[in-house]
Amino acid sequence: MWRKLRADRAAVIGGWTIVLLVLLAVFAPVVTGAFGVGPNTLHPELTDATFGPHGSFGGISWAHPLGVDQRMGRDIMARLLFGARVSLLIAGGATLLSVALGVGLGVVSGYLGGLVDLVIMRVADVFLAFPLMLFALGLTGALSDQAFGLSGNSLRIAIMIFVMGFFNWPYIARIVRAEVLSLREREFVDAARALGATTRWIVWRELMPNLLAPILVYTTLLIPANIIFEAGLSALGIGLDPPAASWGQMLTDAVATVYTDPEYLIVPGMAVFITVLAFNLFGDGLRNATDPTAQ
Repeated sequence: MWRKLRADRAAVIGGWTIVLLVLLAVFAPVVTGAFGVGPNTLHPELTDATFGPHGSFGGISWAHPLGVDQRMGRDIMARLLFGARVSLLIAGGATLLSVALGVGLGVVSGYLGGLVDLVIMRVADVFLAFPLMLFALGLTGALSDQAFGLSGNSLRIAIMIFVMGFFNWPYIARIVRAEVLSLREREFVDAARALGATTRWIVWRELMPNLLAPILVYTTLLIPANIIFEAGLSALGIGLDPPAASWGQMLTDAVATVYTDPEYLIVPGMAVFITVLAFNLFGDGLRNATDPTAQ
């Protein structure tokens, strides 16, 4: 599998791009500190309240390689890097929650079958029909500025992770269930039962190693979908409170200036595009590498 994955140049490029993005997000304070800029540092001398930043394309200069924002003169590169931390945190947290719920319920549904399988799959159908956007809007409005020991942006991040993660588990649950239905009738599972293996042993030692490949593939494909979904939630007003930055929030703020200076839309838009493309390329390569029938 590793040899097939390394032979896929697109997957390798996507993988290294993901590693670079994660490193830039983790070490965002170090990178921005090296340039002497900060995500919330104001530079009013670099912008005009009426005409925007001095210079073209958002006031790009050596001191501010991606320019400064329209009204406050905050460095776009710094906000982009710190926004990556938030966007990747939300997408990663929601993906882990979806995978944990989906794998657990999918294994139980496929292995036990019968009434348990019927109930879990009908519940999954209900979740698939649930309007996520409306629920997110309603949940945000119902909760005050403080709940569950969280407040402010921490509460908003938790809400987005919960909404995206808790309501997306049916997709991977169906995939895992289908795999388990096939695996539970295989000879190695029958041999384990004949030797007196417990259900826990069969699930963890016989089924899970064979489920690892589809789980990894689905995980790499779900993260970019959650990044885009976070941008959509931010556009509906469920994003972070200022002055905190996320890619979705930056895209939302850029709508007001898209005709006067499209640079504010291009920069976060390209960040989302590159990240989604990298995860999709790596996910496709991983899927081909784990498929024994792929050439």
